[in-house]
Amino acid sequence: MTALPRTDVSRGIALMLASITVFTVMSAFIKAADRVPAGEAMFFRSVMAMPIILVWLMSHGGIARGIATTSIRNHAVRGIVGSCAMGLGFAGLKYLPLPEVTAIRFVTPIVMVVLAALILGESFRFIRIAAVALGFVGVVIIIAPRLSVGLESTLALGVGLTLGSACLAALAQVFVKGMANVESTTAIVFWFSATSTVLSLATLPFGWVWPTSYEFALLIGAGLVGGLGQILLTSSYRFADAGVLAPFTYVSMLWSVVIGYIWFDEVPTLGMLVGACFVIAAGVIIVLRERQLGLDATARRKVKAKGLQ
Repeated sequence: MTALPRTDVSRGIALMLASITVFTVMSAFIKAADRVPAGEAMFFRSVMAMPIILVWLMSHGGIARGIATTSIRNHAVRGIVGSCAMGLGFAGLKYLPLPEVTAIRFVTPIVMVVLAALILGESFRFIRIAAVALGFVGVVIIIAPRLSVGLESTLALGVGLTLGSACLAALAQVFVKGMANVESTTAIVFWFSATSTVLSLATLPFGWVWPTSYEFALLIGAGLVGGLGQILLTSSYRFADAGVLAPFTYVSMLWSVVIGYIWFDEVPTLGMLVGACFVIAAGVIIVLRERQLGLDATARRKVKAKGLQ
């Protein structure tokens, strides 16, 4: 696979970091509206993202052009997988503190790097594997106390829901990466929101509630920032490999600890802080490694150019 220019990789990383930040804020909104069922929360998340997406479509050549696609089937498959991941993730927020939900979601980049290699044929460099493994060790340290609970507890249910969400999210993100070369970013984002809106309505018979004004505000906010995050996330895969971007999802750990403490009075434990240090180290390793690869590639091009003179 041809190496991407260093500037493109840096842009992809920046977009991923921005998407992770807004998605963490979205999760906090959904958690604060914990009385609202997960399917109903998914509906608001999808519907309220549409204004952001439509404005974006109009700024990228118009709606008709923006939603044009070569394969409705691919969008449907990606939409179904992504919607299930979203619904399970929202359900998990009802049973676990925000930092712990975020920690369990770190299974996503682990699974994603493997799937990207198997499905997309991306290179499996040792440094990438080591960095992701280091981040995984940090995640284990963070969630270890919850693994000691009985399987019948609500905490175990929350772990299971969130773990399922993380694995499905990895598969959905690999689909996005594969589609990015043949489908426009605008089409990928639009058809996912459309699919998740329709699928969320299927949960209506399972007990939707009428939100309070405060809950309405939270759900609307979740939809708006979620739409923005979706655009940023999808765009990031146009500039960097999934394996490169995977470790940067760990930044959400830092945001979730801060938001959890300020908003939900969730005090981070020593183990969580130690695990976060491992996570940060993984991201730093990737940044330094990709920078070195970029410098090496530039040096090789210069040598080759001199040889042709």
